[in-house]
Amino acid sequence: MCPGNRGRRLRRKRSSGSGCRPQPGPGEEVIMAEGIKPQVRFLTPAAVEQIIDEAFELLEKVGLFVENESALGLLAGAGEKIDPKRSRVFISRKLVEKALKSCPAEIRLYDLEGTQEYLVGEDEIHFDPGSAAIKLLDPERLVEREPRTDDLVRLYQLVETLENLDFQSTALVSADVPKEMADVYRLYLGFLFCRKPFVTGIFRVESLKPMLDLLVAIRGDEKSLAEKPLAIFDACPSPPLKWSRLTAESLVQCSRLGVPSELIPMGLTGATSPVTLAGTLVQQVAESFGGLVICQLARPGAPVIFGGSPASFDMRKGTTPMGAVETMMINCAFAQIAKHLNLPTHAYMGLSDSKLVDAQAGLETALGAVLAGLAGINVISGAGMLDFESTQSLEKLVIDNDICGQVLRLVRGVALREKPLALHLFQEVGDDFNFLVLPHTRKWYRQEHHFSSILDRDVYDTWAALGRLDIFQRAQKEVNRRLNLYQRPELCRKKEEELQAIMLAYARSCGLEKLPEIPGLQA
Repeated sequence: MCPGNRGRRLRRKRSSGSGCRPQPGPGEEVIMAEGIKPQVRFLTPAAVEQIIDEAFELLEKVGLFVENESALGLLAGAGEKIDPKRSRVFISRKLVEKALKSCPAEIRLYDLEGTQEYLVGEDEIHFDPGSAAIKLLDPERLVEREPRTDDLVRLYQLVETLENLDFQSTALVSADVPKEMADVYRLYLGFLFCRKPFVTGIFRVESLKPMLDLLVAIRGDEKSLAEKPLAIFDACPSPPLKWSRLTAESLVQCSRLGVPSELIPMGLTGATSPVTLAGTLVQQVAESFGGLVICQLARPGAPVIFGGSPASFDMRKGTTPMGAVETMMINCAFAQIAKHLNLPTHAYMGLSDSKLVDAQAGLETALGAVLAGLAGINVISGAGMLDFESTQSLEKLVIDNDICGQVLRLVRGVALREKPLALHLFQEVGDDFNFLVLPHTRKWYRQEHHFSSILDRDVYDTWAALGRLDIFQRAQKEVNRRLNLYQRPELCRKKEEELQAIMLAYARSCGLEKLPEIPGLQA
């Protein structure tokens, strides 16, 4: 793959076929009129304004802890009051409002070749796998284990075939390399096997430069990277009200290169944030305002996404359930606030706390994905995830791909295809009322309906004759089928060698002289 031609503008168009978001074909009528687009809202306009106002007040009166010299220097240069003993910055409403004005309302992300463009903004929805899982569900033994290089490669290959997941994520942390290099290594592998854009992030400050170097190597130079970013970097404030040395450095350096930063506040209701959902929202907005200000001071106009990974803290179990309905409500309300501010949105939703791909996993995943879609969240991270964001499952990824496809169909709403809508069809079929024979049926059937490759919609006898498979067993077969369809993108030899040189140099600095054998590189 060499630097590609300029991609087509705006929305990513999905191909036709099972499970895909349908598009009118050549010669077909475009949609004449849309019906009401389904939406969900959790806050009144007055509540949105109150939460924002209290977030401004929180930053001015309580302040934000910033443990990064570069970020502190930017804030000091902007004239903000700083308590140097505690690295606490009191950020003025005026500075936040100035930063909001310079922050883009939408972002365009590009694939590996730079030819496919994705709009992150408005009500465009993009799904990606939940990221940074430290465990993988073994489908044969149904136990969690540490993932290896070959597991991450298989996951990347599978996600490339999942038509309803627009983005990749660095979804597994390989245990067969030193932990000091694991963040760089997973992005390096991603560029060897994936065309789709990435959602990623750093574990160590030292990892940021080689990861950004990998991005520059793919695009050719820093200017081209800023013009066509191919990765989003997550950055998580430490609740309450702290940007650490690690995450603030990511904000500063990514912003200077024009790489989008995704702000991921992680408050736990009643533990590291107020117990009320509205109180947690005030804290999330304040933390995100602080991150946004740092980004805009580093580079006015830097791309920023308002994201989140809060949780409703379960004080009975001492756990952080991502599948709790209150967690979903916080995420949707936060996205509503971000949309009011005209900012791109993100949330960790469409995932489960269950340890197996079972009924609980289906319930929590589907409810979260549907709510996220109805909230119009732009980047929805979580597909494949189990066990409080710690575990990935390839089989669940396949099932979740279908859930995502149904959500994408849902948010398109009811379209008014033709005028009249139906009267002429009754006149055409006559007294037989057989709509199957109409050209109108053939014309619109695929545009109107979602087709699942994984759900059971057979009659009982057919289901029994096919082996009485449950959805997990069908997903196992679908994983293998899709992996057989995977085709690796072609990289220029020079570019691949440059990526390898960056990775190997960093690996050696972490004490690893030789990279693990990477399966599938000759495929």
